[in-house]
Order: sequence, then structure tokens, then C-alpha cells
Amino acid sequence: MPLALPALVTLIIVLWLVITGIMVGRARTKYKVRAPATTGDPAFERAFRVQMNELENLVAFLPALWIHAWFGDPRWAAVAGAAYLVGRIAYAIGYWQDAAKRGLGYSIATMVLAVTWVAALGSVVQALR
Repeated sequence: MPLALPALVTLIIVLWLVITGIMVGRARTKYKVRAPATTGDPAFERAFRVQMNELENLVAFLPALWIHAWFGDPRWAAVAGAAYLVGRIAYAIGYWQDAAKRGLGYSIATMVLAVTWVAALGSVVQALR
């Protein structure tokens, strides 16, 4: 059961990535930015950057979450995943409004990423002993 919690959080985080992709599609249609273009109206560019930044950060976060879930505490890993998701959602909402408003969400998610990465490293080192 404990690994089910980080699994559920992982699925929700990936769903969030899909939602940001849908937002890019909507912005592409609304602002008439034809594929494969990635520039155009600033609102489209912000939507595109939100999705790309989500993807870029998941590459670092999800392995750390799962390493800590496996070698450390799966409940704590699930909590970290939920906190990370809150930060990423706040980041996206702020960025969609104005690029200058993305800071708080970015800070939350980055802090959670750093703590989770250190916890993952610590749990692996502990398992090696």
C-alpha cells in the first residue's frame, strides 16, 4: 500500500503535464500559431514555456521521488510529490498571467525538488550501508 501513494501522486503530476499540453494546444488555436512554430503571441509563448518547463523539471523530480519512495519513506515521497505539484500549478497560473508572476510557484517547486533529491540521495546512501 505505501508505494500506491507516490504512484497516485505520480499519475496526478503526469496528468498535470498533459493539461499543460492541452493549454498549449488551446493557445496555439486562439493565437493562430501554426505547428511547428513555437513563437508568436506572448500568451502562446508563455503557455508553451510552462509546458516545456514542466517537462524539463519532471526529468529531475520523478526519479528523485521514486528513489526516495523505494529506499526511504514512500509516504514522505508522496507528500513531497503533492507539494511539488502545488508549486508547479502555482508556477503555471502565475506564468500564464505574466512571466513576472511565476516566481513563488517556481521557488516552491525548486525547494521541494532539492529536498527530495537530497532525501533520495540520503536514502540510497543509507541503503548501501
